[in-house]
Amino acid sequence: MIKLENLSKTFVKDGNKIEVLRGLNYEIKKGESLAVLGVSGSGKSTLVHILGTLDHPTDGHLFINGVNVFDWKEREISQFRNSKIGFVFQFNNLLPEFDALENAMMPALISGMHKREARQLALQLLTELGLGHRVRHKPGELSGGEQQRVAIARALVMSPEILLADEPTGNLDTETGKKIEDILLKLNEEKKITLVVVTHNKSLAERMSGRIGLRDGKIYDYQ
Repeated sequence: MIKLENLSKTFVKDGNKIEVLRGLNYEIKKGESLAVLGVSGSGKSTLVHILGTLDHPTDGHLFINGVNVFDWKEREISQFRNSKIGFVFQFNNLLPEFDALENAMMPALISGMHKREARQLALQLLTELGLGHRVRHKPGELSGGEQQRVAIARALVMSPEILLADEPTGNLDTETGKKIEDILLKLNEEKKITLVVVTHNKSLAERMSGRIGLRDGKIYDYQ
C-alpha cells in the first residue's frame, strides 16, 4: 500500500546540509500496524510528515496504492491527504474556541461535506470513543486523554485508509496512554486501517505487527 523508494530528505541550516533521511526503501502493507522507533533527531517525525504528504522528500518517491503522490499538484495532494490520511500528534492541536464535536467535524467540513452529515459522523465517532456526554465541552474543559480521543475522532471522520500517529501517548500518564494505545490498535484490527506510529514506547511497539528503527537517516530492523 505504501512504498518508499530511495526516499531522502535534506535540510539546509546556516549553509550546511543536514541529511535527515538517506535513501529509504521500505513497504508497508495494507492493514499493517507499524512502529517507528529511534532516538530524538533520528528523522522519525520527518518520515511521518512525508508519509502524510505534509512535507516533500528531497529525492526519491512515495507510492501510495501504486501512485507516486508527489507527482500530483499541491491541490490534488491536499485533497488526497484530507480524504485518505488521518493524523494524531503528541500535541493534539485542537482548536480551543471550538467544542469537541466541532473539532471532530473540521476535516469533513473542509472537504465540503454538508454540515448535518459531518455532525452525524463526528457525533457517532465521539460516542464510540466514550465521549458522547462531552461533545459540547471545549478542549480546556477536557482531560488529556479526552482531548486525544477527540483528536482521534477528528482523524477518523473522513474514514481514512491510513492513520499516522506521532508520539500519541507522549503527554499522557501511563494508564491513560494505555487506553489510547488500545483504541489505536483496535481501530487497526477492526477497521483494517493501516497504522503507523512513531513512539519511544517499547511496550507499544511490541504490540504492533511490524517494527523498524531509524538511525543515521537509515532504516534498520528493530528487535
